[in-house]
Amino acid sequence: MITGELKSKIDRLWDAFWSGGISNPLEVIEQITYLMFLRRLEDIQTGKERKAGRTNKPIENPIYDEDSEAHRWARLRELDPETMFTMMGEAIFPWLRRLGGDDSTYAYHMKDARFTIPTPNLLTKAVDLLDDIPLGEGDTKGDLYEYMLSKIATAGQNGQFRTPRHIIQLIVEMMNPGPQDEVCDPACGTAGFLVAAAEYVQREHGDALLDATSQKHFHSSMFHGFDFDSTMLRIASMNMLLHGIEQPDIRYRDSLAENVADEAEQYSLILANPPFKGSLDYETTAKDLQQIVKTRKTELLFLALFLRLLKPGGRAAVIVPEGVLFSSTKAHKGLRRLLVEDQKLDAVVKLPSGVFKPYSGVSTAILFFTKTNSGDTDTVWFYDMIADGFSLDDKRIPLIAEAQLGPTPSTPLAEVDHTKNNLPDILARWDRRAGSEQHRSRTEQSFCISKREIADQDYDLSVNRYKEIIHEEIEHRPPLEIIEELEGVESDIQESLSNLKGILK
Repeated sequence: MITGELKSKIDRLWDAFWSGGISNPLEVIEQITYLMFLRRLEDIQTGKERKAGRTNKPIENPIYDEDSEAHRWARLRELDPETMFTMMGEAIFPWLRRLGGDDSTYAYHMKDARFTIPTPNLLTKAVDLLDDIPLGEGDTKGDLYEYMLSKIATAGQNGQFRTPRHIIQLIVEMMNPGPQDEVCDPACGTAGFLVAAAEYVQREHGDALLDATSQKHFHSSMFHGFDFDSTMLRIASMNMLLHGIEQPDIRYRDSLAENVADEAEQYSLILANPPFKGSLDYETTAKDLQQIVKTRKTELLFLALFLRLLKPGGRAAVIVPEGVLFSSTKAHKGLRRLLVEDQKLDAVVKLPSGVFKPYSGVSTAILFFTKTNSGDTDTVWFYDMIADGFSLDDKRIPLIAEAQLGPTPSTPLAEVDHTKNNLPDILARWDRRAGSEQHRSRTEQSFCISKREIADQDYDLSVNRYKEIIHEEIEHRPPLEIIEELEGVESDIQESLSNLKGILK
């Protein structure tokens, strides 16, 4: 979690950008990201130098050469403000734009990157702040990103809002990406899902990444992200590079407006929280998606897109507005039927309505499905999440200790803490969904429902359709006893009235 001290520093820096004339929050984040990127390049290069010193071998893939040695963070911070400001605009930014190689997607997105910090004083403030932050420790840079992204005042427009990192981590843990997967997020934003998937593969399958073929796949052909916001694409590209992915496939694409024939059945795993902005015109929607589901609703079109992009046997975990689960339009029911009857719908996890606050109070759910083109849905696992570790108001304050947050807390949760953080329970029960979970009562938070029953309910996928509520048995007193007590009360009232009349006379 980001500390109060760091929040205070970021707030002061944010105010400095604002008063310096940069009022677009995305531009502020972009400029700070460039500086974070420069700082991390220094840390990575230092690590390479230490390794070379231990092994007595040349530095492997050095970031800096003789010409760019002066661009290192350690050298930059020693300069006076005016010199630093001039060097940043005239030397370092042109170098950054070429850094990923002329053929990389990074270079493509960075070609329009501009240094827009207006004054040497503001640049010095930003450099001093970032120099104090241990970006290589834990997930400090992730926490810093989280907090900066939370300050985007325009979030929520066009249906876009940030996915909380602990929800991303839960989804990635449940999907268990492997070293051979081709992972895609067709609405990647800042690449949060792709970064989390990369970190998971490095942590859980590190040994499998040791050979040259797996390393090449991991760095250049495993991760794919699309978006139609050029600023987001630059941030996503830098975010991936900061997390050690050398050649991520981050591309400009309006996923719903373009034909995806050349991308069909290319990916084994899709992780996404696509933007839902209501309706599109038929004319702007890709015709191949209309063949799957004839609708203008973006939430349904994205699901159709994911089915086109997945390989047979490929899996998807997708956040959708809750209306997808139960809306009665022909298109909604048709798509739910498609997932249940023609593909394999694995699970539905209902999220609390406050998960996306302060951006939105919209109710959402996560759909987990496998592309089979031949059915195979037997039962569907449902989980009704009521707590994610944070308050469900606009403040989103942690309800338990930091070590107990997230899907894999470092400190085990006591039974009483489950009511504050359901994520570890979701992860544990997901692994048992084909076993003991099949026999759970519908009064529990998780249970399984047969495909036949779902079909009988017109393919309604809302948890509340199937969940049973326990009604407490109340022991009532015998009616005669209650009547006698009421007669006694009536007698007392009559006596009180008689006494009152006597007093008044």
